[in-house]
Amino acid sequence: MDNVSFVAMASIIGASLAMGIGSIGPGLGMGQAIAQALSAIAQQPDERNSLTRTLFVGLAMIESIAIYCFVISMILIFANPFWGHFVKAGG
Repeated sequence: MDNVSFVAMASIIGASLAMGIGSIGPGLGMGQAIAQALSAIAQQPDERNSLTRTLFVGLAMIESIAIYCFVISMILIFANPFWGHFVKAGG
């Protein structure tokens, strides 16, 4: 296997791991946050507006982690900084 094929394979595997592992944590975190928010709203219905606003801010922060993983995987696949080096070295 030449270097160009190895870099391509490593980029695809790295991107798939970044998306796979990087989306499990935010998914579990969002589920836990929603469950806790619903429990808090059930206990204190008068604070629903405050809890909902705080929940949406928290969900946006959690979702940003998954978006960062997506950006990293797209960089690895389409704009790999090592790709040009190995194409030149490979001929």
